[in-house]
Amino acid sequence: MMHVVKRSRSSLWWKLSWQLSLVIITVITGVIIGLSVYATMVLSPNVAIERQLRFAVAEAVVRDAQGHLQLRQTRQLQTLQEENAALWFVAATPDGTSVSHGVVPAPYAALAPLAHLFHSADIRGAKGISEIASVEHVETGVGEVRVLFGGAAGHGWPALAIFKDAYPIYGSLFIFALPAIFLAVPRIVRHALLKVRDVAKKASEIEPRRHGVRLPVDQIPSEVAPLVVAFNGTLERLETEFHKRRRFLIDAAHELRTPIAIMQTRIDGMSDGPERSRLLGDVARLGETAEQLLDFERHHQAVDMDETVDLVDLARSVVADLAALALGSGYLISFDSDVKSLQRKGNAPSLDRAIRNLIRNAIDHGNGKGMIEVVVSSSGEVTVADEGPGIALEHQELVFEPFYRVVPKSRGAGLGLSLVKQIAENHGGKVGIESGPSGTRVSIQL
Repeated sequence: MMHVVKRSRSSLWWKLSWQLSLVIITVITGVIIGLSVYATMVLSPNVAIERQLRFAVAEAVVRDAQGHLQLRQTRQLQTLQEENAALWFVAATPDGTSVSHGVVPAPYAALAPLAHLFHSADIRGAKGISEIASVEHVETGVGEVRVLFGGAAGHGWPALAIFKDAYPIYGSLFIFALPAIFLAVPRIVRHALLKVRDVAKKASEIEPRRHGVRLPVDQIPSEVAPLVVAFNGTLERLETEFHKRRRFLIDAAHELRTPIAIMQTRIDGMSDGPERSRLLGDVARLGETAEQLLDFERHHQAVDMDETVDLVDLARSVVADLAALALGSGYLISFDSDVKSLQRKGNAPSLDRAIRNLIRNAIDHGNGKGMIEVVVSSSGEVTVADEGPGIALEHQELVFEPFYRVVPKSRGAGLGLSLVKQIAENHGGKVGIESGPSGTRVSIQL
């Protein structure tokens, strides 16, 4: 026994959308990190402790009762000193009053009295001076002070500090970029795959009887075009084989007519007896099979559907024609209709053949007993019901397939119900079947 494993199909639209979005986000993130790293090469290394120093100085700088500037030993300042043993700074108010911490290096000692003149500065690179100093302004409880500091180079992570300080830039970038990415990329991908969707839709609409239909290749992405071309090639090969098969069946059915007619003539000349009756029945079935083959192939082709057909009169006429056959086979047959007349657009010979096949099928498979009922409803449904043994559930849909027979050795070629389905579909209708131990009901809904 073969087990078919169903696997979920991944969406190309979804895969491309999230992968492209991920690539764009990764690029933006990489640019932000790269700029932060580059900034560490341009900005002073003191930037790593700049934020911590601002908080510590803002809390530590106060004035005493006489108004003199001084430093309080706060927890933040103590922590900053413990982490940076060489730290020094000079905090100066705009009027030149200052207070210092640590040992100010000699190169900057002369600059300390002038610290109040700088709003911000980065001091480094002078010949013979390895010490790096910075000037920053800090808002404190005594007002704005200018802080000249150093001795912290090499401590902390400047890149991380810059990254933290730059959050308004990259935060805004992500706030505006992410919705744009997740809205724009899926739309772009969907638009790129639109033609592929159109081709898939047209492929699903291709019917076996619509020959010459091909999928368009224009404006299809070059990666998908070979698949469409290959599909068109497959359609062409299938149509070629279909035409060969149809031509063979039509030719075979026509060729059978002549020997069947000859056999019919020779049997008619025989004396009456069981052998003659048996041969006549066999030849009749052979002739019926040949006609069914012809009908089966004819109805694959377009037929005129503009004729007005009265389903009630048509069904009543078919019942009258086959009544003798049904009675001779051991059945009772009845006809009933909800309305006196029911007109539909269609092809009268085709519908006649369909109803005739339904009744013949009931005669052939009803075990030669019971009632065959033919009913036309006001909704446009023609139903033929018998009281035979019924059809097993696993066979009920298969009986409409060409050449399928529930009992392999049964009479007939297995084309009757297939032809009925074909005619119904040609008229825009459908067939239905209900079967059980008490009989079978087959209907055509137009």
